[in-house]
Amino acid sequence: MREKIELMLSNDGVFNELNLNKEPFIDRLEEWALSRGNLTEKTLRNKMILTALENVSRLEPDWDKVAVRLKLAEVYEEACYSRGGDPHITNYPPFASVIKKLTAEGIYSSELSGEYHPSEIVNFGMHIRPHLDDLFTYAGLTMMLDRYCAKDKDGLICELPQERFMTVAMDLMRNEPLDKREGRVLELYWALSNLYMTVATPTLANAGKSYGQYSSCFIDTVDDSLRGIMDSNTDFSLVSKSGGGMGLYMGKVRSLGSSIRGIKGASGGVVPWIKQANNTAVSVDQLGKRQGAVTVYLDVWHKDIFPFLELKLNNGDERKRAHDIFTGVCIPDLFMEQVQARGEWHLFDPHEFRQVMGANLEDHFDEEKRNGSFRELYWKAVENPLLQRETVKAIDVMKAIMRSQLETGTPFMFYRDTVNRLNPNAHGGIIYCSNLCTEILQNNSATRVVEEMVTQEYDKRFLVTRKEMGDFVVCNLASINLGRAVPDGVILRLVPIMVRALDNVITLNEDRIEVKQAVETNRKYRAIGLGTFGLHHLLALEGIRWESDDAVAYNNKLYERINFYAIEASAELARERGSYPLFNGSDWNTGRYFEKRGYSSEVWKLLKDKASRGMRNGYIMAVAPNGSTSVIAGSTASVDPIFKQEYAEEKKGMKVVIVAPDLNPKTNFFYKSAYHIDQHWSIEQNAARQRHVDQSISFNLYVPETIKAKDLLALHEHAWEAGLKTTYYTRSESQEAIDECESCQ
Repeated sequence: MREKIELMLSNDGVFNELNLNKEPFIDRLEEWALSRGNLTEKTLRNKMILTALENVSRLEPDWDKVAVRLKLAEVYEEACYSRGGDPHITNYPPFASVIKKLTAEGIYSSELSGEYHPSEIVNFGMHIRPHLDDLFTYAGLTMMLDRYCAKDKDGLICELPQERFMTVAMDLMRNEPLDKREGRVLELYWALSNLYMTVATPTLANAGKSYGQYSSCFIDTVDDSLRGIMDSNTDFSLVSKSGGGMGLYMGKVRSLGSSIRGIKGASGGVVPWIKQANNTAVSVDQLGKRQGAVTVYLDVWHKDIFPFLELKLNNGDERKRAHDIFTGVCIPDLFMEQVQARGEWHLFDPHEFRQVMGANLEDHFDEEKRNGSFRELYWKAVENPLLQRETVKAIDVMKAIMRSQLETGTPFMFYRDTVNRLNPNAHGGIIYCSNLCTEILQNNSATRVVEEMVTQEYDKRFLVTRKEMGDFVVCNLASINLGRAVPDGVILRLVPIMVRALDNVITLNEDRIEVKQAVETNRKYRAIGLGTFGLHHLLALEGIRWESDDAVAYNNKLYERINFYAIEASAELARERGSYPLFNGSDWNTGRYFEKRGYSSEVWKLLKDKASRGMRNGYIMAVAPNGSTSVIAGSTASVDPIFKQEYAEEKKGMKVVIVAPDLNPKTNFFYKSAYHIDQHWSIEQNAARQRHVDQSISFNLYVPETIKAKDLLALHEHAWEAGLKTTYYTRSESQEAIDECESCQ
């Protein structure tokens, strides 16, 4: 038995280049195997994997690599078997075989093999680098296999990780000019396979396949009409079934007790409609893989703000709860000023406001700090005796916000004046709210039914609906793995291929997105969201303390550089393909984008001049949470600090220990847990980044459950004053659950 175990380990290359003592590992396996009698090779290998995972710790993280190599040997065999090849092969089978099989089974789109000649597919197969599978952690590998790599009709693994990366690259680059296509496919494969970047979950899962779309999130503005509300819910369901998350702006919907067709007190307010969105999220899941997800946003001056803030609480009237949605609050500067002054705050019904004031309050923002059209209209409304209002203390609204945050993690905060002052496409509309994860900021507006008519064609009658199309936002995401790309010095090479890939996603998605106003908005702005993850990983490698001026300065320089490359890449792409349709009059065109951010050096002036002549994409950068894709790439999530240096997860009955990336005696001190970090330093870092991100950043606050109200309020005030556009979850953990700070040990 020992010889069999040693032969398997040798064939699988398990301990190659790993400085681990394998003898106790083999002894333990031999003892177990002898007690079981006859064992299949698969059963023995599964026990090997489990045993390796049990050995993973902060002191010996390389046991994770042992588990990875054992798992790879298993999946290589399964993939070969599913394709009708030699089941004992220990490497990748021919790439063309997976294209042929999965296309025949209808899993791959026929467009993929139709666009490429068989000789090209063979050539791409020769460029696949199986050894790069060693870059995965066990958690990343299993996530890649379970969620993204295609299985055949019998549920067997058919597509291997490097083949998924190559397929994504081939699909996203299939419409490139023929003389440049091969090089661009291989360049994107290089970026993906080396884990220098990731594409969004829908892109990674669906590219090259016959179903699904490639975009992550969508944002819709709900019109204040029964038809508008119901149509918006239908659009949400179409988005959800194809794997997209949703942001819904409900600020235009009339409040509880408002009039309907002149009948006073007839409206049920926003809560019943939000509960409907809650039910849609539950019933229309994302391609059968996860429940639908939606964040509903409401203005802090809306009369329904208090019941809105209670939607996710665990006590109270369950008929007024919606536990499966997320909430976000749209906050003007004036509200924060009134909170600080402990002043009054006035709540309005948006429907009555429109009738009496002849304007929509939500359509205005302060164009300058402490001065602008929003506060002018707000104070006029307060002084108007014909307009009903509910007067409360601003601090009481903030207390309700913070109470909900400590209990549920939401609402998310959307600082609407800061957002709209820095909107590069303010000439084209207004930004009412963000998306599911608070990083997307683009013009959004409601779609309204104009008329319905019946037409006759031959012997059939058709009902034709005409709608005034609003801006239905689409976010197209990809992210740089900072922990690998920066140390390897590949940012300059990486960003252009990412921008090109994201621009291609917009075109390829036109036939896959079912909501037509989303397709048109995508064409109108060609908005992309180039983001990052692995920040804590990078800071640890660089030996930079999170709570330091050095970290703030490093963030400032790093994100300025990434932003520069991204703008340059989009400007270059505009020369090749033309600018986005709404370019003329934008801040890119006028140069105001650069002036607002203080970009005045000579290199920035040159880029300003280039961008003023054309930009391919109306929005460029957005930093998403990257919860799943950062696991695949073996790095830390988004711009977040780690939870712990070491923690365990249950995966299919196995205990998987996850250790902070590149944890060693040199990096240990710099991996301080999120719950031990002074969040004011995190805010300062994020403010430095936000200057260089034209959209926003999924930024979490980590606080103890016992935090005092004044301390949480101070964090929100700091975030607003520092110029943050949004904040994401307020994550709390009980004081008892906080371990001793590992980085200080």
